[in-house]
Amino acid sequence: MKKPQMLEALFTQPTMQHLLGVHDALSAVIAERAGFKGAWISGLGLSATAGVRDSNELSWTQVLERTEQICDRLEIPCLLDIDTGFGDFNNVRLTVQKMKRIGVAGACIEDKLFPKTNSFIGNNQSLADVKEFSGKIRAAKDTVGDDIYLVARCEALVCGQGMSEAIERCQSYEEAGADAILIHSKNTDGKEILEFMRQWRKTSPVVIVPTKYTSVPSSTFDEAGVAVAIWANQSLRAAILGMEKYSQRIFKEKCMSKIEADIAPLDKIFTLINNDELERAKAKYA
Repeated sequence: MKKPQMLEALFTQPTMQHLLGVHDALSAVIAERAGFKGAWISGLGLSATAGVRDSNELSWTQVLERTEQICDRLEIPCLLDIDTGFGDFNNVRLTVQKMKRIGVAGACIEDKLFPKTNSFIGNNQSLADVKEFSGKIRAAKDTVGDDIYLVARCEALVCGQGMSEAIERCQSYEEAGADAILIHSKNTDGKEILEFMRQWRKTSPVVIVPTKYTSVPSSTFDEAGVAVAIWANQSLRAAILGMEKYSQRIFKEKCMSKIEADIAPLDKIFTLINNDELERAKAKYA
């Protein structure tokens, strides 16, 4: 089965599935080894690890270069966060064409304006025109068809536009050809998501990103009919906390005697980057 079809199968399971956000090839390998059946290539993660802001400061070619490194190392399918599509419908066409060539399974495109701002920054973000955004969806599907699984991300709730606007937009995006709908919310109680699921009557799978409503059990959303939950940035945040902690300790102690046992051994790195395969190849060919 090709990776776009693997991703589609994941999104159409009878119970809610989970994707883990990754930000480089190493974090992606760790996610796969942990048991995740799909990975979310996070725009925030790619930006942060490049030392830039999540405001389209990385070009689409830079994003895809890093994405190719990730996809080359994985057997599981990847869903790439392409923000607003890096411009107009033509930028979207170019992006999904390249994604197809480098083996990305799916794209998630959001209905805000270019350049985008991260959903959790500020309260005055604007949405794209529905007709314009629907045109981007049609352009993507006309260009690559089923070779890219397309998720349309609706930011109406995040931008304070209300439930009716969110439902209407998602209906339009489904009609334009989106394979799945991502409804985003930054409320902490999860009630917006549950109300959306009560009102949603279309057939497309619904995806959520429970970054803010972490106290709500996953089973609640599973029972409501959510298809996929994306844990978008937790891996990055865990890595940051660990690096900060041990950077500070090493700087303070100037000695590893009390630290070495608390960090990954070098052999763990060699395992994650598949060094054993190279040794076997040397024995066979060198």
